[in-house]
Amino acid sequence: MTKQEARKVFKQNRAQLSRKDLLKMNDLLLIQFQRLVLPYVNVIHSYIPLQDQKEPDPILMIDYLKFKNVNMKVVYPKIDPENFSMKNIVEDDNTLFELNNYGIPEPRNGIIINEKEIDLSIVPLIAFDLFGNRVGYGKGYYDRFISKCRFNMIKIGISYFPPIDKITDVEEFDKKLDFCITPDHVYAF
Repeated sequence: MTKQEARKVFKQNRAQLSRKDLLKMNDLLLIQFQRLVLPYVNVIHSYIPLQDQKEPDPILMIDYLKFKNVNMKVVYPKIDPENFSMKNIVEDDNTLFELNNYGIPEPRNGIIINEKEIDLSIVPLIAFDLFGNRVGYGKGYYDRFISKCRFNMIKIGISYFPPIDKITDVEEFDKKLDFCITPDHVYAF
């Protein structure tokens, strides 16, 4: 399946999910996430889900990791549409969020952190395959971001749906996941 085909199919699949489905699946995602054996995480990078796209919500996973490490920093991206890059801003009590041009919530202010300091990133996706390749929204922000991070930063995707067999149009610059979590399974790559 091509990325374009996967985007179409899985966006339609998400659109059919009810609010009750989403709540249940987010709880099941947390249960699967808790089965991962992760190193100590000081800095986690995550996206804020687009509610209208019915994206999986990583907040329960972030809260779980915060419980294990009360000093953990949570970092959210702020994109630069001019060069398709992201700044990584530490959330604190004073962080304000606003919608960008794509309708994505992002921090308006805050301390920018270097990509090399990030231990784990929860990466948004629309679909993924059995090899750890992901289908994003097509702008390459996360592939560029991951290429700047430490080679051992843990990359985790979360999906309401199981993987497709293979994404047929993977490019050399596409970055693979280390894990992808679904309500029923943890996939390791």
